Amino acid sequence: MKPTILVVDDDRKTVDLIRLYLEKDGYRVLVAYDGRSAIDIARVRRPGLIILDLMLPQVAGLDVCRELRAESNVPIIMLTAKSTEDDKLIGLDLGADDYVTKPFSPREMVARVRAVLRRGLAEEMSGPELLLFDGLEVDFVRHEARVDGDSVHLTPKEFTIREILIKQPGRVFSRLELLELAFGFDYQGFERTVDVHVMNLRKKTEADPAHPRYVQTVYGLGYKFEDGANG
Repeated sequence: MKPTILVVDDDRKTVDLIRLYLEKDGYRVLVAYDGRSAIDIARVRRPGLIILDLMLPQVAGLDVCRELRAESNVPIIMLTAKSTEDDKLIGLDLGADDYVTKPFSPREMVARVRAVLRRGLAEEMSGPELLLFDGLEVDFVRHEARVDGDSVHLTPKEFTIREILIKQPGRVFSRLELLELAFGFDYQGFERTVDVHVMNLRKKTEADPAHPRYVQTVYGLGYKFEDGANG
């Protein structure tokens, strides 16, 4: 499932506009209209990303960014009417992941959210060069997969989907998330494309594709990877 986004701005019209476009794209949205509420909500609800205005009552946006960054790595997109280079550098130096200047395109904001989340996922996915799961071996350096010692030929997209799932076992990815991560933000395809690749992946790596050990369907949500020994 897509992560929850916290939108923080004292301008309610701006908050409503961003929330409208994010919810249309499938995100759940939390809102705050001042810096103190933003900190409290972020600590309790643990959003997956924060869109944070610079000019806020009670606690300024830069101070909110500084405080939250000291205790978590939640991605932060700074939102402000200020456009000088110094303003941007201050926000980025405090740990903001991106910077959007008002006025902005709501569609661009959603694209920035997707891009920042993809970068965060890529960092999470960087890890072991070789993983073993109950007879399944995946070599991320050589882009090779083996099942019970036998080499399996996977297409680049099949391998990418396998990599996305296997590096976060148990996490459910929606079809849209897998489509964007494996094919890119600009890929003009359909979510069912993912179903076809998963089906082919199962045929190549599962002893019984109808009852998969590894890539499992979560009905109504998407797919997840489970260690066959434990799933």
